[in-house]
Amino acid sequence: MGAALAALLLSPVRVRGDETCMSPYMPKITGQEDYVYVLTLGIDGVGDGSDKLVTIGGNPADPARYGKVISTVSVGGRHEAHHGGFGEDRRHLWAGGLDDSMIWVFDVAGDPAHPKLVRTIDSFAKESGGVIGPHTFFALPGRMLITGLSNDKERGGKTGLVEYNNDGKFIQTLWLPEHAEYGYDARVQPRLNRMLTSSFTGWNNYMTEFGKVVADPEAMKHFGSTMVVWDFHARKPIQTLAVPGAPLEIRWALQPRHNYAFTTTALTSKIWLVEQQDDGAFKATAVADIADPKQTPLPVDVSLSADDRFLFVDTFMDGSCRVYDVSDPHHPRLVHTQRIGSQVNMVSETWDGKRVYFTSSLLSNWDKKGKDGEQFLKAYGWDGKRLTPLFAVDFLKEGLGRPHIMLFGQERFYKNQIYAGDAARGAGLR
Repeated sequence: MGAALAALLLSPVRVRGDETCMSPYMPKITGQEDYVYVLTLGIDGVGDGSDKLVTIGGNPADPARYGKVISTVSVGGRHEAHHGGFGEDRRHLWAGGLDDSMIWVFDVAGDPAHPKLVRTIDSFAKESGGVIGPHTFFALPGRMLITGLSNDKERGGKTGLVEYNNDGKFIQTLWLPEHAEYGYDARVQPRLNRMLTSSFTGWNNYMTEFGKVVADPEAMKHFGSTMVVWDFHARKPIQTLAVPGAPLEIRWALQPRHNYAFTTTALTSKIWLVEQQDDGAFKATAVADIADPKQTPLPVDVSLSADDRFLFVDTFMDGSCRVYDVSDPHHPRLVHTQRIGSQVNMVSETWDGKRVYFTSSLLSNWDKKGKDGEQFLKAYGWDGKRLTPLFAVDFLKEGLGRPHIMLFGQERFYKNQIYAGDAARGAGLR
């Protein structure tokens, strides 16, 4: 028995896939997803015109709902709905609007096929001391960490991180440090006690038409060019890294032996490696060119496979996904390119690494128009070599709007969880 136990402990363990953008403080799910939750921006004259959470069937074993719209829940009005994330127990999904800083909390555990809006927070700017544009929602034990993109004074890039408890009560604001004031994403690596934050631009730019921003030399000066390394437990910035060109989404490597993360720069079209050195400090290095930045390909999202081998990179303007083998993180190697549509934004690989999902919308004023302004959720199979189409949902035809971030749900996971009683669960949700 002792020998068998030793062999089990010493044998290599394959890390099962999860959404690689999710918090490590949440319980992990393995196997087949049943639902894809898509946060969607409303369009005037399309459906009810409201921002909403849309549930799509994701399990081919349920053919009646596979690739179909199962349910929608509108939040009322248009708020530039953008990103969202589950709380630490995955019971609730938090989401926010970049325009007016509204935040919504949906209960997904009660009926995973039909999420319900159970809380609205309309005091984010006031409670945070002026942070606006809630972007990343990152689950912490007992808390939700929210990154801001802007501030309510001059609506530029100076911003901060905001923490709420799970009942929606404000805890604290952490302003980004001097000379690195811009914010975007935040990701924590608990075993290193380090958090990375990246930087984008403020309300004045992201709520303006993209063509006008690009044509305005003054506006183009107001994009972030730094990443900040934090002592996570102390919530203190300890190092500022120069990463020119607006570094966006951050993806930590998942394997225990890997102390690095990837990001891409929207304006300079590069893959960056952010790696811990032997002395504990971090170094940021551009390790690959994605495309010619003069053509404005606009890399907008990345997804890192659970074995740290593949990095999926979406470029909005040419509607393509490029897949890199990053087994050697210092030398990414392009292994596959797939055109997804006229535009593409978010990309998420599934828990088992066998499927990849894409959505089309970036920002309402940055999306393409006319025939190129298609809006979709598309699912592809991934066999380690190529992407193969599985299904697509036309969000304009369905009267849903502009799909942005997506998250996955599974019936079995929620059935296996034990939550507090209905009375306790409802406390603070009214």
